Amino acid sequence: MQNALDAIRRAAPRRVVVFTGAGVSADSGIPTFRGAGGLWRNFRAEDLATPEAFARDPELVNEWYETRRAIIRAAEPNAAHLAIARLEDALVVTQNVDGLHERAGSRNIIELHGNIFRQRRAGAHMRPDVVWFGEMLPAGALERAADAIRAADLLLVIGTSGVVYPAAGLVALHRGLSIEINPDPSDSCTFAVAARAAEATPPIVDAILEARRD
Repeated sequence: MQNALDAIRRAAPRRVVVFTGAGVSADSGIPTFRGAGGLWRNFRAEDLATPEAFARDPELVNEWYETRRAIIRAAEPNAAHLAIARLEDALVVTQNVDGLHERAGSRNIIELHGNIFRQRRAGAHMRPDVVWFGEMLPAGALERAADAIRAADLLLVIGTSGVVYPAAGLVALHRGLSIEINPDPSDSCTFAVAARAAEATPPIVDAILEARRD
């Protein structure tokens, strides 16, 4: 952590992109797809979040999503979301569909996988406006995120395992200072902070804001 904080103070980054995954919402009590609590009625997310599952049983899929919405409605943005929102000029690129970044106060957000609280029609049924396994990302979202990450002075990668593509490939586009916050970090960034998002994000954001004032 200290090496990452020192690097931020030296760089005083202005163009910041924050790239987040399910781990940033874990401290809000929202279960991750792949973690403990990811099962629902013995179904895996991969069994339900597909166009094929919806075609077979749209009622079952929509029931699962309504269960997830109820969990999210009862949750609150945690310290990581609130810290990220303090970076008012940062771009938040998120793989999450829970809307917690917006509720925390972030305004410049790219939702790569959609938003669970929006719906759109699919044939005779309404479906969540989210990206399912096997579907393309929203038009223009990946390109906008890629351009911003290439141009960023600092890339913060928070709470994402780096295994979901094509979003995971975005990290490789960045050539500058990058910091990963994850209990089990990879080696994809300049610095790795092995900690939960709610624990490590606030001091990282403090360092960014302090460096800009100096």
